[in-house]
Formats: sequence, structure tokens, C-alpha cells
Amino acid sequence: MTGDSLLTLDQVAVGYGRHAVLSDVNLTLPRGSFSGLLGANGSGKSTLIKSILGILPPLTGRVEFASEAGRALALGYVPQRDVFDPVYLLSSFEVVLMGTCGRVRPGRRIDAAEKEWARQCLREAGAEQLSEQMFAQLSGGQKQRVLIARALATKPDFLLLDEPTAGIDATARQSIMDVLREIHARQRLTILMASHDLLVVRTYVEHVIWLHQGRIQQGPVSQLLTPANIEEILDLEMH
Repeated sequence: MTGDSLLTLDQVAVGYGRHAVLSDVNLTLPRGSFSGLLGANGSGKSTLIKSILGILPPLTGRVEFASEAGRALALGYVPQRDVFDPVYLLSSFEVVLMGTCGRVRPGRRIDAAEKEWARQCLREAGAEQLSEQMFAQLSGGQKQRVLIARALATKPDFLLLDEPTAGIDATARQSIMDVLREIHARQRLTILMASHDLLVVRTYVEHVIWLHQGRIQQGPVSQLLTPANIEEILDLEMH
């Protein structure tokens, strides 16, 4: 974890209505870090990600991003699931083009440079061969690659992923994680990935934010996810 702070959460509570799923959240994410947001299903991972994105306003506290050369940060988001009705015959390339829309004025056509950028993002995500295929017809792992490419098309300073490997087979899971590791290494892009998969987090990320019974613990993988801590703090057993 090196570099200055990209994101700060100060005394943040997140939830729905008046019900807080997580309270007193204090986090700092440095630029260029690859962090795993680890926790069981229902622990608040998606809720926290949505609050960071501004989709779900925090109940209390402060969510603050650093500026980037005097401008607001660009955020890329890969949701846990993104389903398009098959009646809309969208190709994978068209789905990725959606990521460029924030830079295209209303009523303007997407120009050749943005289309080439979308193709480059497909290549970055290892999905170039899927460009002309209908998104609705892709496998789960293929869809995740395309959604990663769509997030990259926003030209993000900060990439947030919500369970990108959930519900896919082991081969696809490793492939997607290898893509993310390569993107991080090449671009030094700040990444926060929510996951309930302990093995994925231990293998690929540098820093862990663990959500457990409404509380947060955080630290480097090597310190937080030792066998003793996993058994004692996380209520898991290593076999």
C-alpha cells in the first residue's frame, strides 16, 4: 500500500432507511492499491460499494475522494450481475460503448476515437473475440469480462467490482482474476473488489478490508489472513 490517499471514509454508516448495516466505518485507500472487501453474504459488501459510488447515500459520516488534476475522479463499476433483456440485441461491443457515454454530449454520436478506445478496453479485458457476439448469449465468465471492459471504458481513476467471480467456474474465475491483476500491474489502477471468496482474496489482493458482524478489520493480507486470525477473528477454520 503506497502513495497518497484516493478515498477516505470517516465515521460512515451505511444501510437502508434507518437501518444501518455497517456503522463507524473508517477507511483510507491509497492510490494504486488493490484491496479486497471480504465478508460473508449479507455482511454489507454491496451496500458499502454502492455508498462509495454514491448510488446509496451514507446514513451518516463522510465519503471523500481526492481530486485528480483539479477534476473529479472517474469511477468504473462492475456490478455483481448486469442482465439485459434478450429482446434488446446488444453486442458486447455496444455494451462496452456504454462506458464512453459520460464523455459524449447528449445528442452527439460516439466518434471513431471512442469506438477504438472501447475496442482497446475489450482487448485489455481479454474479450476482444467477444466483440460481435450478443451479450445475452455469453457465459457468466464472458459477461464479466465484457463488464470489466465497460468499466475500463470510463477511463477510471478507481475501479470497484462487486463479486466479479461469483457464480462462475474455477477456470473462468482464475482467468478474470489474472486479467485484473495484469490491469493493476500495468496501469497501477486503484481497485476495490468485494468478494466472499477467501482463496481469491488471499491469492490476488494486497490489502484486506474484512466485514464481520457489522464491524471492520483491515490490514495487509500477510497480517490479517494468517491461519490463526482466520480461525479466531473470522470464525473460519483452515483445513
